[in-house]
Parts: sequence; C-alpha cells; structure tokens
Amino acid sequence: MSDSVDTRRLAALISPLRRNLLALSRETAGLPDVPDSQVEVLRALPRGTVSTPGALARRLGLRKSTMSNLLTAMEAAGLVVRRPSPDDRRRVEVLASPHALSIFDRFDATSAQLLAQAAATLRADDLSALAAAVPALERLGDALADRRRRTIDGDDR
Repeated sequence: MSDSVDTRRLAALISPLRRNLLALSRETAGLPDVPDSQVEVLRALPRGTVSTPGALARRLGLRKSTMSNLLTAMEAAGLVVRRPSPDDRRRVEVLASPHALSIFDRFDATSAQLLAQAAATLRADDLSALAAAVPALERLGDALADRRRRTIDGDDR
C-alpha cells in the first residue's frame, strides 16, 4: 500500500467506526443484536436472492461446516428459510426470511440517517474526502474478501 496511507491508523479506525454505527443503529431503531457472522450471510442474500449453502460458503470464504452451523442457528432465529430446490429435491436453497429483510431495511435506513446526521457536522473538504474514499473502500473490502476466500481454499498467495 502507498506510503501516503497510514494502514495502522486505518485498521484502528474501521472497527470502532463500525461498532459505533451498529450499536447506535440498533439502539435508535430498537433492532435485535444479530451476530456479525449472521449479518454477513444475510448481506449475501438480498431480497429476491436464493442460494445454496455451498455457494454461500464459497462467496463468504467459509468452510461448509461453518456455513451449516450458521444456517441452523439462523433458521432457528427465523432469519433464513431453507427449502428443497424445485429443480432437484436433493439440493437445498437458502433465502433471507421476511423478518430478516425487515430488520435489514430498518437497519439500513437508520444507519444511513445517522451517517447523514454525523456527516452534516463535517467540513466540506472532509465530505469531499469521504465521497472520494467510498469506491476505494469498496475495492479494499473486495480485495480482503478475495484474500480470505483464497486462504479458505488453501491458495493464499
């Protein structure tokens, strides 16, 4: 990474920023505390998306056994629905439940509102920097997710 990016400072900033946004959003909207691992699964199942457990495990860089345990807990909590595939009754499909989609809709709306309120307190140059950073942060997240998948697959280079 470029010398102009203080990676230690960035790493130290990301977790508290995320934790504060999650906690404040949950408190503001009265949302349940969904574990991070389950949030990752639900983010991979937006409205109208159906997947298999194996495809979800690959996409999220998780072992199949880990995904199976997550889905069992999430199904018990009413967050996902597992059903036989209409094409092949031996296969299982997974989708986010209406309850989970409702939680995420409320969370996304609340967190966007909270970020907008916080951003309104910043200077114009800070707002410009944030706007410019979003695409780079998306690519950084993708690079980390790719690295994680390769590590799970045993191909970490």
